[in-house]
Amino acid sequence: MGPAMNLLHDAGPRLPGREHLLRLAAFAALAMLVLISAQAFAHDMSQANKSYVESINGPAPVPFFYLGAKHMVTGIDHLLFLTGVIFFLYRLRDIVIYVSLFTLGHSTTLMAGVLLGTGLNGSLVDAIIGFSIVYKAFENMGGFQRLGYSINTKLAVLVFGLFHGMGLATKLQDLNTSANGLLVNLISFNVGVEAGQVIALAIVVVLLNFWRATPSFARGAFAANLLLLGAGAALTIYHLAGYFAS
Repeated sequence: MGPAMNLLHDAGPRLPGREHLLRLAAFAALAMLVLISAQAFAHDMSQANKSYVESINGPAPVPFFYLGAKHMVTGIDHLLFLTGVIFFLYRLRDIVIYVSLFTLGHSTTLMAGVLLGTGLNGSLVDAIIGFSIVYKAFENMGGFQRLGYSINTKLAVLVFGLFHGMGLATKLQDLNTSANGLLVNLISFNVGVEAGQVIALAIVVVLLNFWRATPSFARGAFAANLLLLGAGAALTIYHLAGYFAS
C-alpha cells in the first residue's frame, strides 16, 4: 500500500467488538444525515456570488482566488478524501508527495475541463468523488490487504484527483463565466483552491498529530476510518440518486 502504512496491522490493535460496531454504525448513520444535509449546500455559492461572477467581463484574479479557496475549505468531500489519504502518513515528505499527486490530478482536469468546455454529469462526478472516500477508508482499514489485493495507492490518488478536478470544473462551468479573461480567472481559481487546500490540510495534520500522540489513536483508528467509509457511502448514494433522478 506504499508509505501510507496501516497502523492497524503494524501495531495490531484490537478490532471493535460487535456491540461497539453497532454503536459506531448508529453514530455513522447520524453522521451521514449531517453530511448529506451539508453536501446540499457545501459546494454551492450564494446567489450574490453567482450573480457577481457572471457579471464579470475580464480578468478578476482576487474574486476568483477567493472563490477557489472557499470552495476547497467548505468542500466536505474533498477534505474527507484528503483526510483519508494522509491518515497514516507520518513523514512530511510522504504527505507532500501524495498531496502533490492529488493536486496534479485535479488541476489538470479543472483547467482542461473549463478551457475545452468538456465534462461529465455533475451528480455522477460527485458520486465518484464520494466513492473515492470509500476506497481510501477501506484501504486504511486493511480491507484490500485482507482480500489479497495490492493497489498502487499513489496511482489511485492521482486518478481520483482527476475526478475531483472534474467536479471543480463542473461548478465553474455552471457559472457561465465570460470568455474574456477566462484563463487568468481560471488560474486564480485554481491557485485559490490550492491555498484553501493547504490551510485545511494544515489543520487536519495538526489535529491528527495531537491524536496520534495519545493511546486512543491505535484504538480509534479503525472506528475513524469506518466513519469515513460511511460518510463516503452516504455521499455516493446521495449523488447517484440525484444522477438517476435527472
